[in-house]
Amino acid sequence: MNIAVVGTGYVGLVSGTCFAEMGIHVTCVDIDKEKIARLRQGEIPIYEPGLDEMVRHNVDAGRLHFTTDLREVLDEVEVVFSAVGTPPDEDGSADLKYVLAVAKTFGENIHKYTLLVTKSTVPVGTAQKVKEAVQAELSKRGVDVLYDVASNPEFLKEGAAIKDFMTPDRVVVGTDSEKARKVMTRLYKPFMLSGERMIFTDIPSAEMIKYAANSMLATRISFMNEIANLCESVGADVNMVRRGIGADMRIGRKFLYPGCGYGGSCFPKDVKALIKTAEKNGCSMKILRAVEEVNERQKSILFDKLSKRYGGRLHGRVVTLWGLAFKPETDDMREAPSLVVIEKLLQAGAVVKVYDPIAMEECRRRIGEVVVYCDDMYEAAVDSDALLLVTEWNQFRVPSLSVLKKTMSTPLILDGRNIYESEYLKENGFEYHCIGK
Repeated sequence: MNIAVVGTGYVGLVSGTCFAEMGIHVTCVDIDKEKIARLRQGEIPIYEPGLDEMVRHNVDAGRLHFTTDLREVLDEVEVVFSAVGTPPDEDGSADLKYVLAVAKTFGENIHKYTLLVTKSTVPVGTAQKVKEAVQAELSKRGVDVLYDVASNPEFLKEGAAIKDFMTPDRVVVGTDSEKARKVMTRLYKPFMLSGERMIFTDIPSAEMIKYAANSMLATRISFMNEIANLCESVGADVNMVRRGIGADMRIGRKFLYPGCGYGGSCFPKDVKALIKTAEKNGCSMKILRAVEEVNERQKSILFDKLSKRYGGRLHGRVVTLWGLAFKPETDDMREAPSLVVIEKLLQAGAVVKVYDPIAMEECRRRIGEVVVYCDDMYEAAVDSDALLLVTEWNQFRVPSLSVLKKTMSTPLILDGRNIYESEYLKENGFEYHCIGK
């Protein structure tokens, strides 16, 4: 089976590589010539554990190819996945120009039945716009080529994307065509050998499922952050509260961890886009607006705690950040809480020292040299008046307290992810502040 995947960003490259791993012949397409040249040389433009090795393996096996021109392969493939970006527009709605550009090229060049599958996260109604764009090009050509459009939203977690794709908990496909359904069933069959987990829906429902899932998870996070802040006010311990409510099977334990806010490429963008979709259809998403507001406020909580601790006098103080990426096992800093903390610290006149195992270059690309970049976690803590844990990388979980005690000017730790034991830190001479306790 031959397929094409348009877009070599996070979703496209992982999807294409995992399909190739199952024996499917895949051509990944991107208009960025430099990126394609690097991929052909085995250079991976994103960080995802295990992806670089899998890409090289499938390129060497002749199953994974890269090109800048979709037209080169359209006559050879049965399925085209559109995995291009849908960045937020100025009003927060999803920008569909790249999605529609793929549809236009598709309509301009197909000569036989081909299935066009939208993998990008897109608002409800996008598939209809894609169909209209394809049909417009076919009409211009004066031809009547059979094709179908389907929706196949992705549910990949950064840092665990390969596992999520290879052993999915569900594969959602929206289609109104029996032929498209058979093609997608055949394509995903190798991933279903341990049990059938395909969910077929109509196209609008498939488009909605992705946004609804991410918005629900974002809601749980913001809810727990609200509860954590209340726990601090009333003297409760949010960790005990989390365990107590998580034991209820109707609620469950996942995504009940309070912290310093969520970020990344999905939750912030998708919540905004769903709010805008609702507005355009005469609905008011009051809960999601509150979710967004709570999360933006939560990103400042470490700065607020530190400022309160020092009576608002942060000018000239040295502050260390451990963690820059929005979550562990990725270099993604889109909407990362670290960016908000850094900005507020710099505005207050603090000297900011940072360390992240992966995201240092991404941070440089985003904010330049306004902070001090350190080669390791302990160097970052030298002469520090406070250590802020922002991203819970594994290597930060059991630090050498003796080294920190010797090198920090003030043994003060603010834990934005609640990964440390307060009593143990206090026994070792540290002042400790966390979220919700």
